[in-house]
Amino acid sequence: MRKIKYKEGRKLQPTSLEYTGSHKDHETEMQLFVYDDGDVVEYEKFTVLALNSCFDYTRNNWLNIHGLNDIGLIKTIGQYFKVDDFLLADILNTTKRTKLEEQKDVLFFNIKSLLPSEYSDGLKVEQLSFILKDGILISFQEKRSDFFTHIRERLRTHAGIVRTKKVDYLLYLLLDAVMENFYITIEDEENNIEELIDLTKKGADPVILEKIENHRDNFNFLKRSIVPLRDSLYYLKTIKDDDEANGLIQKETFNFFVRLHQKSLELLEQIESDMSSLESASNFYFSEQSRKMNEIMKTLTIISAIFIPLTFIVGVYGMNFENMPELKTENGYFIVMGTMFLLVIALIIYFKKRRWF
Repeated sequence: MRKIKYKEGRKLQPTSLEYTGSHKDHETEMQLFVYDDGDVVEYEKFTVLALNSCFDYTRNNWLNIHGLNDIGLIKTIGQYFKVDDFLLADILNTTKRTKLEEQKDVLFFNIKSLLPSEYSDGLKVEQLSFILKDGILISFQEKRSDFFTHIRERLRTHAGIVRTKKVDYLLYLLLDAVMENFYITIEDEENNIEELIDLTKKGADPVILEKIENHRDNFNFLKRSIVPLRDSLYYLKTIKDDDEANGLIQKETFNFFVRLHQKSLELLEQIESDMSSLESASNFYFSEQSRKMNEIMKTLTIISAIFIPLTFIVGVYGMNFENMPELKTENGYFIVMGTMFLLVIALIIYFKKRRWF
């Protein structure tokens, strides 16, 4: 899992515009959709020079920005749409937790997207941010990805109701698409848990315990990402009947955000259940390790029990007393060896009858 460098992020001033993520090699690109129920216009290679000419404030506008390395461009976008530098800093500082914030006529939302890594047991982390204004939605991604491909197709083909709604409904769709990644990640982790449980039944390899701890870290990171999302969605849920959202979210759209809140609760419940399964795998590992240790100790105990009487006999006849009649017996050696052999056989039969091995 890509670790978030919280110490590095905390060193920044609240209004310091510096990208702290790991996708520093991605070029900043922009894409603009201007749409309504009747038509959609797509600008694939959008530039800041076209801000005045392409935006249509009588329709819905979705500006999607890929890559956060061009600080100057991000700052220009913020100045044009009158977005506070505090929010721009939160967009660029990927160490920030998921949050929802309102400022005058702006609704700001950021969220962590988590997906399974193809090359390790960790997770791929990306922060996405959204700025909602009247008729305008701006989304910020650390790199180009296919999170919203199906939503773009809906806009192009007029599938569903997205073009009949305001941009607040589009925000719901984008958040829902990101939350689907949580389901994909949890499902992948559940498959890994099943494999780990099967491995623990076959042996107590220390590598298994390391894998268990890695996946426990993944679940903890998932939980830390979803809990603030749940709280933010709950806030939206509580202002459904108020005017606190400055009219940026329509009354009929609140129900969709309530669904997202319900999804976040389901995700947290599933994580708790999976962490219990992971704990069971860990307990099974230690139980198997203890069982193997007990088997080893039992074998050593049996061997010790067999050799203790033999050691006693050898010790007795190893004493240097002159008056030991057996020392002068012609077949004394063979008698003692035979007695020792019979004693071993007798002990083995006794242990076998008691089912000690």
